[in-house]
Order: sequence, then C-alpha cells, then structure tokens
Amino acid sequence: MGLTIGVDIGGTKIAAGVVDEEGRILSTFKVATPPTAEGIVDAICAAVAGASDGHDVEAVGIGAAGYVDDKRATVLFAPNIDWRHEPLKDKVEQRVGLPVVVENDANAAAWGEYRFGAGQGHDDVICITLGTGLGGGIIIGNKLRRGRFGVAAEFGHIRVVPDGLLCGCGSQGCWEQYASGRALVRYAKQRANATPENATVLLGLGDGSVDGIEGKHISEAARQGDPVAIDSFRELARWAGAGLADLASLFDPSAFIVGGGVSDEGELVLDPIRKSFRRWLIGGEWRPHAQVLAAQLGGKAGLVGAADLARQG
Repeated sequence: MGLTIGVDIGGTKIAAGVVDEEGRILSTFKVATPPTAEGIVDAICAAVAGASDGHDVEAVGIGAAGYVDDKRATVLFAPNIDWRHEPLKDKVEQRVGLPVVVENDANAAAWGEYRFGAGQGHDDVICITLGTGLGGGIIIGNKLRRGRFGVAAEFGHIRVVPDGLLCGCGSQGCWEQYASGRALVRYAKQRANATPENATVLLGLGDGSVDGIEGKHISEAARQGDPVAIDSFRELARWAGAGLADLASLFDPSAFIVGGGVSDEGELVLDPIRKSFRRWLIGGEWRPHAQVLAAQLGGKAGLVGAADLARQG
C-alpha cells in the first residue's frame, strides 16, 4: 500500500496528514476541534478531504483518545468526547470512501516511534507519554499488543499508591497522578508554597503567585537553575522511573521510549528517570537494563503511527 492518511484528534484542533511508506508527511490539513461528538466526525472528514487533495490515498488511520475495541472500529469510551460505543470507523468510511482503522492515540504514537523514531532497531519496546496525563503502548515481537478487548496499555491508571490521590478516572493512586504534567505542576506549587525563597525564578515567570505557576514556567525556571523547579522534575522522574521498573518486570523490553510534553525537557527529566529506573529495578545489579530513550517524532508520532497502522490494515 502506498500513501495513507493519519488523523490526530486534539483538544483544540484535528490534524490530518498524508504519510508515505517511509513515515514522511507529505501534506497536512488542520481544522478546529468542534464541541460536539457529531461535529468531530464532520471535522475528521473535512480534514481528510483537505489533506488528500492532490494525492492518491488508499486508507485512513485515526488516533482517538479512549478505549477502542478489538476490531479497531468502535470507540467504546472517550474521556473528553461524548463517545460511548461510537462506530467511528463506519461513520468515517461512509463519508470518505476509504478503508478506515481506528486506534487509541497513545498506541498510534507508540507505533510511530517504533517504526520511524526512537524504536527503530528494537523488537520489544514499551512507550510512555508524559503529557497532561500518562499513556502508553506495547510493542512485543514487532507487533502492537492491544489485549483481547483492545484496551491494553492504560499505564496511567495502574494504581501505584493504595488509597492515594483521587484520579479523574474515579480511582485513587493512579500512576498518572504522580508522573504527568499535572503532577509536575502540583509538585511545583507545593514546594513554592512551602519555600518561596527557593522559587524566586519560578514565581517571577508567572504572576508572582503560587496559583499562577504553569508547566511552561517550571520548564524555563529549571533551565535557569531554580531549585524548586529542578526538584519538581526530580520528583516526577522518581515516580516515572519506578513505574518503568515495574513495567520491566512485566514485559522485559529492550527499550523504553519516553514521549509527551514533559519529555521535551530532554536530559533534565530523562537522566533522573534513568537513575530512578535503575534504583527500583528488581535484580538490577545482575540483569540487563533496558535503554530509556527520548521520543524522536514529537507531536507527529500519533499522526504518523495512525497512518502506518492504516497501511498495515
């Protein structure tokens, strides 16, 4: 199969891109994300039509945040869109006249990194995305592993602290409450409130108040040596690395790929993640260690991965 389209459904925009067999994006088309579920279907179809103009496209892959069934056709549940058993594949196929594959967005991003990014050369890769929440994907034996019902790799909702912090999923103590962009902001606010004298750079980048601290302020403050910002990244990394050690016990991959907005800070967060991973890896003194790698495709991973999964059929 030649050219395919990948669709990335974001909170503010829906992006479609024509992707070739080498993972190169040849054209893109973006539309604003509508507020209604049906409007989003319309927007997906409009983005596909816009991106495919002038290209001979053979299939479409859609990355959707939520649980996608084992047939890669129906969105069983989407946390941020009113989709409950939404037959997204059928609706879009009828409109665009092309075969459609629907995949969880984190799975699509993981596949993109495995095929065209940091995972090249590895047969067994676990990906995590440290964004607002925490997502992931499993590639074992060169295959995307989705589980019997299609909803595997919801790593963010592994409970790491019994009766811990309340999560948006309704459970308590989920991993993403301790290793995510939201967690990073919480750590920074707590520390800045306790020792404002150690957060002068961080507070100065916002409105001067603890409540005004945002993720972008923490990143910039850490680069400038702010102690609270640096310590907040280290706390996030401690939890992230400990979680990777647990995943190593489950899957024994040759590499972990860390993506998402938090990972954009590079070694500032990756180096302490690696140290925490080694600290908590059971039998770590005696066993091989998986590599912990930075994702390479950035925000394009989901679009490229979805397009390639459509090519796989």
